[in-house]
Amino acid sequence: MRLVQLSRHSITFPSPEGALREPNGLLALGGDLSPARLLMAYQRGIFPWFSPGDPILWWSPDPRAILWPEEFHISRSMKRFHKSSPYRITLNHAFGRVIEGCAGDRDEGTWITESIVLAYHRLHELGHAHSVEVWLGNELVGGMYGVAQGALFCGESMFSRAENASKSALLVFCQEFAREGGKLMDCQVLNSHTASLGAVEIPRRDYLEHLEALRSQPLAGHFWVPRTLFLPAA
Repeated sequence: MRLVQLSRHSITFPSPEGALREPNGLLALGGDLSPARLLMAYQRGIFPWFSPGDPILWWSPDPRAILWPEEFHISRSMKRFHKSSPYRITLNHAFGRVIEGCAGDRDEGTWITESIVLAYHRLHELGHAHSVEVWLGNELVGGMYGVAQGALFCGESMFSRAENASKSALLVFCQEFAREGGKLMDCQVLNSHTASLGAVEIPRRDYLEHLEALRSQPLAGHFWVPRTLFLPAA
């Protein structure tokens, strides 16, 4: 296995099975963040992740962290909170503000560079990247964004500025996504937060098989239309 240098003149990727074991999943570097290349990457189970100042790095880790939407874990305290939630939750109302919130709300620094923000804005404008927003009154207090692949949604990042805001975004999205035919969420790499919400690890090969089957299963045409998903308790 060796790291592959991508060409700016071709959007093809090497097989994910050729990714390095250490660091886990590193597959290639270089290329660009054009919509065509990003979409090709997601279709093959690959995503960009790199620090400011570094070359573009492309990853496909093994194992892969995923979440079955219907198995989202709701703690007792979260059930109580959600029952009387003060939040209004919307879909595709403020993509730019969500990705900027994800980029800015990290004390340890961010991989969501200006080039990433611009690239995913383009994907959003083309109808491939989507956001969920959490509002307290008229204030944006949390949200998440990712890339749609048919009945699979590739979650990229989330942020929270108020109690349970990002959890509320994911909970409401999972419920609506499953209700309308969504089957699987890609969480990329497992961490303690996503594990507490029900995410698990599966072999990369299994993930790629799910991706191949699900990306050709479109959701109902209205699903990604900007709308309100949840209103606060009266």
